[in-house]
Amino acid sequence: MDFKKIWALYFSPTGTTQKIVTEAAGVVAKSFETPLEVFDFTLPSARAAVPAISSSDFTVLGVPVYAGRVPNVLLKYLASINGMGAAALPVVLYGNRDYDDALIELKDILEEDGFHVLSAAAFVGEHSFSDTLAGGRPDEADLETAARFAERAAEKAKRARSDEEFKPLRVKGTPKPYRGYYQPRDAAGKAVDLRKVKPLVSGSCNDCKICARVCPMGSISLEDVRVYVGICIKCGACVKKCPQKARYYDDASYLNHKRELEEGLTRRAEPELFI
Repeated sequence: MDFKKIWALYFSPTGTTQKIVTEAAGVVAKSFETPLEVFDFTLPSARAAVPAISSSDFTVLGVPVYAGRVPNVLLKYLASINGMGAAALPVVLYGNRDYDDALIELKDILEEDGFHVLSAAAFVGEHSFSDTLAGGRPDEADLETAARFAERAAEKAKRARSDEEFKPLRVKGTPKPYRGYYQPRDAAGKAVDLRKVKPLVSGSCNDCKICARVCPMGSISLEDVRVYVGICIKCGACVKKCPQKARYYDDASYLNHKRELEEGLTRRAEPELFI
């Protein structure tokens, strides 16, 4: 099978998903000697449009894992993308804990959108809560794995000569109904709800407004960056991208969960590939 265009589509507040998706899509584009088009739907303004995908395209689409699932704030947007029968490679990025049902959920979403899912993968990226949990990942080894995986995925696509040859792909996860969203627990085993927790702003803030511009929900006021005008999904963009390191959390439950993750997940989780 030949393709007219290779797409790299991603939601990537801190850049981890972007790295893997663009690496993989670039390798596929090179393999087919086909143009690569990047569509970054991280910011609200980008989600006002959808990519014009055709049946002769190949799409690598990636999202981070939030609480073991596809971010629920993306579900409506993802459902609006028309796959038009194009080949697809779903990718999820998780922060060294687990990706639970995120990959099977993203695969199902793309198939419901009309894509043919040929291959899929779960990669590891620096956790949105931390700079030490999977710190610096995806690293060179991860990018090398992504490149080799993309080569294999491209070879599989070349062998698929008709729709009848697209075999259903099995990935790890619980089929519908998916498991519930992962919930942290306190020392007594009681579930902790962090949904309303938001970063605070210290006196070192110089009002550069980068935090407001990188917020994927458009939830930080440009007029006063200490004010939230929408929900916080705790993606880490405003914290990690602040030049002054002025944004921080002081919520006890959040900090305890962060500590538990950092202390309990020191092993190096590795990518999981499905071809």
